[in-house]
Amino acid sequence: MSSRHRAREFVLKALYAWEQGEQSPDKIIESVISSRTLDENDYKFACDLLKKTVDNIKTIDRSISRLATNWTIERLAVVDKNIMRIAICEIELMPDIPIKVAINEAIELAKRYSTYESAAFVNGILDKVMKERGEEPLISDAGLSAEKKPEGQ
Repeated sequence: MSSRHRAREFVLKALYAWEQGEQSPDKIIESVISSRTLDENDYKFACDLLKKTVDNIKTIDRSISRLATNWTIERLAVVDKNIMRIAICEIELMPDIPIKVAINEAIELAKRYSTYESAAFVNGILDKVMKERGEEPLISDAGLSAEKKPEGQ
């Protein structure tokens, strides 16, 4: 697992804590994002990603609501919503992160912290983001389809 992937895991946990409580992102960084397990660059990346996501949450949530046909933001599973928030923040506000990397990381987070169905849902929403930006969809690269299930399921 890459250190950037671990940084994104910390951000996912931090967003969950932020949404559940009433602490500032700075307080959550102190308690959730560990500089002891991330190198300096990845720690800065995680802090920046968390702050940009929180600072732009309304815009990001409007994008998710618009793209998640027949779903309101309130109906989405907290983990799935936060995974999509992270990816959309990276896609829209962090141009140094390749779009396909942001989407692949989101799919991996969904597979690990949510369900297979959630990973496909997250992939579908983020593919819509790519299409809006004039990029090629990632569905075939992610190995996710309605017919294909992971081994053992």
